[in-house]
Amino acid sequence: MAKRKQMLCCNLFSVIFLFLLAEIIHFPECVKAAGSPVKFLPGFQGPLPFELETGYIGVGDSDDVQLFYYFVKSESNPKSDPLILWLTGGPGCSALSGLLFEIGPITFEPVEYGDFKPAEYNGSFPSLVLNPHTWTKVASFIFLDLPVCTGFSYARTSVARQSDDLLASDHAYQFLHKWFNDHPEFFRNPFYVAGDSYAGIGIPIISQLIANGNEKGLEPFIDLKGYLLGNPATFHGEYNYKISYAHGVGLISDELFESLKQNCKGEYFDIHPSNTKCWNDMQTYDQMLGGITNAHILEPKCEFGSPRPQKWIGQRRSLDEMLYLGRLRCRFDWEKMSYHWADDDKVREALHVRRGSIGKWKRCAGDALPYQKIIGNSIPYHANLSVKGYRSLIYSGDHDTMIPYTSTEAWIRSLNYSIVDDWRPWIVDGQVAGEEDIQLQSTSLLNV
Repeated sequence: MAKRKQMLCCNLFSVIFLFLLAEIIHFPECVKAAGSPVKFLPGFQGPLPFELETGYIGVGDSDDVQLFYYFVKSESNPKSDPLILWLTGGPGCSALSGLLFEIGPITFEPVEYGDFKPAEYNGSFPSLVLNPHTWTKVASFIFLDLPVCTGFSYARTSVARQSDDLLASDHAYQFLHKWFNDHPEFFRNPFYVAGDSYAGIGIPIISQLIANGNEKGLEPFIDLKGYLLGNPATFHGEYNYKISYAHGVGLISDELFESLKQNCKGEYFDIHPSNTKCWNDMQTYDQMLGGITNAHILEPKCEFGSPRPQKWIGQRRSLDEMLYLGRLRCRFDWEKMSYHWADDDKVREALHVRRGSIGKWKRCAGDALPYQKIIGNSIPYHANLSVKGYRSLIYSGDHDTMIPYTSTEAWIRSLNYSIVDDWRPWIVDGQVAGEEDIQLQSTSLLNV
């Protein structure tokens, strides 16, 4: 009898053990959240010459939101260099875009095609090379997939998938508290929040949450110094500045511009149905810009499917040839490389992505993201932060029609700050690279 009881106990223990093992295998969120070093990456030759860590941190109710991050230590002096949280816009665009395509230490290797033929991505496994212009030379960066369901971040329940401007910002603040507790060696580093595009809504909110938490004495104290924003979404009416921008760079005629001003009265995108003259003018405007890439007016107009470029006429070399010789013609071709790379099993294993946590990786979640835009104006956050003495750098590319620099100039001027340093060129390698001015309350405007 005693032997039978012992066998039953052993069998019961085995069942419990197998059940718990199955839970761990099938529910990756049961794994303890912790950062792990990444020494090698598929596509890069040899060990990484910089320190990279990836991991998850749980936030929200019962940690049901699992936020994925890439942490890159400064290549100079990580003990004292600034620490920067980087968010990509969208909403719903992965921070991997910032790491691979913008400011990170690695990028995809340009593909040599020769014969003066710009080409499309051919599906080969992408190669990675070092980015000589990486910002990680002077600062440490946390690239965060935010909001939930962005990049490799995921939710453990259907309810946790839902997010909005305020909730996502609160999740970022929770993330920072837990990340700093896991990395106490960075408590004393000057800290900044940075990002571009739609991150212009969330970053001032996150900065405000940090400032409020510090004032309340919440631990850990985050040594916030300020924030950086590139072509930031800021207020609802900024899209109306597309018209004056398009006219200023010669994309529409003087006659159309004057007609638009007269018929639309400054409201070009929320048009009353009865205003047929404005509707007609805007249809003409859309036709004029139909062949333009909104994110960069000098780039070729390409669809995501990346149709094969038109064949050259004879042997004549065009400006297009000179611009795109030896590299992929369309930005979408570069982005397709990231899809191929991020969906590779060996890449996910190297990055410590939890198996089964997401399906296909998306650079931008788009309409599939269950997200509500509830903040239509972040200017009050800017005003409050500047009064508190936090510094800000707002920079704009002058070839962007989506959030034109003219709208950024307008909302900064609305703060009525005095000019400390007047408009002037800034120089890189002996050449004019843009214009800048500095205003009181520690706000800087930079046009690139």
